[in-house]
Amino acid sequence: MNYPECFSSLEDSGKLLEDLSFMASRLGPVSLMEICGTHTMAIAGCGLKQLLPKEVRLISGPGCPVCVTPSGAIDEILRISEDPRVIIASYGDLLRVPGSRPGDSLLRRKALGAQVKMVYSPMDALRLAKERPKHQVLFLGAGFETTAPGTAACLLEARELGLSNFFVLSLLKTTMPAIRSLSSSPVLNVHGFLCPGHVAVITGSQAFAFLPEEFGLPAVVSGFEPADLLVSVWSLVRMLYEKKPALKNEYTRLVRPEGNPAALAAIHQVFRPCESLWRGLGMIPESGLAIREEFSRWDGAKAFGFSPEAGKEPPGCRCGDVIRGLLEPADCPLFGSACTPQDPAGPCMVSSEGACAAAFRYPQLKL
Repeated sequence: MNYPECFSSLEDSGKLLEDLSFMASRLGPVSLMEICGTHTMAIAGCGLKQLLPKEVRLISGPGCPVCVTPSGAIDEILRISEDPRVIIASYGDLLRVPGSRPGDSLLRRKALGAQVKMVYSPMDALRLAKERPKHQVLFLGAGFETTAPGTAACLLEARELGLSNFFVLSLLKTTMPAIRSLSSSPVLNVHGFLCPGHVAVITGSQAFAFLPEEFGLPAVVSGFEPADLLVSVWSLVRMLYEKKPALKNEYTRLVRPEGNPAALAAIHQVFRPCESLWRGLGMIPESGLAIREEFSRWDGAKAFGFSPEAGKEPPGCRCGDVIRGLLEPADCPLFGSACTPQDPAGPCMVSSEGACAAAFRYPQLKL
C-alpha cells in the first residue's frame, strides 16, 4: 500500500492512526529506525512522533553521509587543504564539519586563506579544474548510493577529457552493510526499518530484501511526504502485529524493484567495494566505494597520500551514539549549549540531514 491508495481526506489519516494505536497497544514497545537523513528531517518537520502512540518509537540511524564521515578523514582533508596548489571542492555541509580539533573545519581554513570552494555537483568541480589548469582540484565525493552515480559520471568525463589536474577523494559509503551491522547489534533493539527512498531509487527496493529474509525484520521503502511516512510506519507495525515480516515498497511512484540499471552500471564501472570506517559504527567490510585501478590517475587518495586515522571526537560530543540510535540528540551534554548549528561541535548538528540539527530546528516537537 502507498499513500495515494489510502488517503483521500484527513479522516483517512485519523482511521490509520486509530488502527495503529490498536495494534501498538497489543504489541507493546516497538522501535523503528529510519536510515535516511531526509526522513529524519521530514519526520521532525511534520510532527509525526507526536501523533504516534506511546508504544511506537522512531529512532534516527546513520542516514547522513556527512555525519558518518569520521573525524580522522576530516583531519586528513584539512592537511591537504594546506597545500596552496590544491583547490578543495566540496558540497556545503562538509565544509563545516570539524575534525578532531574543536572548531577546525574547511570553512575555517578557507577564512585563513586555503582554497576551498563549495560546489553543487561533481561536474561543478570538473569545470573548476578546466578553468584553473595550474591548480589541482580535489573533489570530496561524500555520499551514499544516491550521489555515487554522479561521482562516477564525473570520473568517466575526466578520463574522456584527459584532465591531469582533477582528482576525486571517494568518501562514498553504501547503506546495506551498515544496516546489516545495525541489525546484528547486540545492544540496539530495532524491530523494523524505514528504508531510504532516495537510495532505493538507485539500488532498487529488492536490495533491502535481506532484512525479512535473513533477520526476520519488516522493512518498508518509504517516500518523504507526511502521508508516506505515516503509511510506512503503519505498515511496519501491521507486519509486526501479524507476525509476517516482509519487504514493502511504499514509494512505488519512484522506486522499482530493480532500481536504476544505468546508474548501477556506472557505479560498478568506476568503483569497487572496500572496507570503510563509519563514525559511530566502526570499520564495516564492503561498505565503501574505492576508485578502481583503471581510474587511479584521478584517485585523490593516491595522489595526496590520504591515510586517515581513527581521529578523536571533540570532548563531550556524542554524535557516534546518536548515529547508532543509542542516544537521543537532546541527551547529549553539549546539545543546544556548547553545540548549536551556528557553532557545531559534531557533524550531526552541522548537516541539514543530521538528527541533532533536526532536534534543534524543531524543539517544540517530541524528538
